[in-house]
Amino acid sequence: MSSSAIINKLKDLDGYPKTLDDYRIRTLGGGAVTVISYVIMILLFLSELNTYLTPDVTEELFVDTTREPKLQINLNITVPAISCKYLSLDAMDSSGEQHLQIEHNIFKVSIDKDGKAIKEPEKEHLIKVVNETKPEQTKCGSCYGAENATLNITCCNTCADVKDAYSKRGWRLNNPELIEQCKNLNNDNIFNEGCFIYGTMEVNRVGGSFHIAPGQSFSINHVHVHDVQPFNSLSFNTTHRIDHLSFGINIPGKTNPLDGIVAVAEKGATMFQYYVKIVPTIYYWDNTKGMVLTNQFSVTRHKKSETESIGMPPGIFFNYELAPIMVKYTEKKRSFGHFSTNVCAIIGGVFTVASLLDGFLYRSVQVFQQKLEIGKFN
Repeated sequence: MSSSAIINKLKDLDGYPKTLDDYRIRTLGGGAVTVISYVIMILLFLSELNTYLTPDVTEELFVDTTREPKLQINLNITVPAISCKYLSLDAMDSSGEQHLQIEHNIFKVSIDKDGKAIKEPEKEHLIKVVNETKPEQTKCGSCYGAENATLNITCCNTCADVKDAYSKRGWRLNNPELIEQCKNLNNDNIFNEGCFIYGTMEVNRVGGSFHIAPGQSFSINHVHVHDVQPFNSLSFNTTHRIDHLSFGINIPGKTNPLDGIVAVAEKGATMFQYYVKIVPTIYYWDNTKGMVLTNQFSVTRHKKSETESIGMPPGIFFNYELAPIMVKYTEKKRSFGHFSTNVCAIIGGVFTVASLLDGFLYRSVQVFQQKLEIGKFN
């Protein structure tokens, strides 16, 4: 068989016969349909490309058997009506371990009524009152009966030292105005300044609580208390804004339900309580990134004022517990074959529908013109 015969046979198999340009009719409607179909194809292609580039994440639930020793708490909270030097952050867990004055990973920034920083961020030390000046180290002030060599309590040169000594002994400082080191403290700005508290702390990975509350915190007979002297609880406005609160590091799709919450204390000494249910979460990245252990959480809010509950301490309290169930997310790359198949389906489908629509419009116009010519619409 000659090459020309083979070529002719191949032409007979052409499923897309062409017509001469002289016999093609181009219409305004056909051009409009073509432009619209191209726009639709581009939009659908971009949507499909975005879907292809976004990893497919599968979700599983199983019993939490991990042995992660610590729970990371990230916070960013503003208390606009109480000075930093009179606020303390404390944490404790259900195992009975109390972490008094958790400030070594927490920064405090004093702010004015407009929320602007008036001092540089300071990394707080354990049981320290900000802006107190220490006398010369050669002086050894009295600890007013709290001296104890075993607890390394020898000299108390500042009001903070006296309070620290009493805290270590588990005593309450009933009359701080009688303490020589506390007589010259400037309390004028306690209610004229606010406090911006931010940072990260790690606690035991068991249920527990942490709180931000006014006064000096200490433990008496394993009971955690706050001493707000020389003020009373009704003096403190615990209105606050939670800019951020999370447990663990961030992962794609993770939401923090308390971010942006503003809580207002309308009356009395108000206690704000947040009951947090933490769900351990493990996230497996695609390919080489490995895995991340973090946490998600849900929360229930409650508020009480001292007019409703006598003797209740004012402050912002977070109580959390960990769920026994863990959520596992696994990233998987989408198949390129699936992507290319969908793109071909988009192009073919849009062209087919556009062709049918163009043919329908063209024939409708032809029929209308023919009837108009024979006078059926007169």
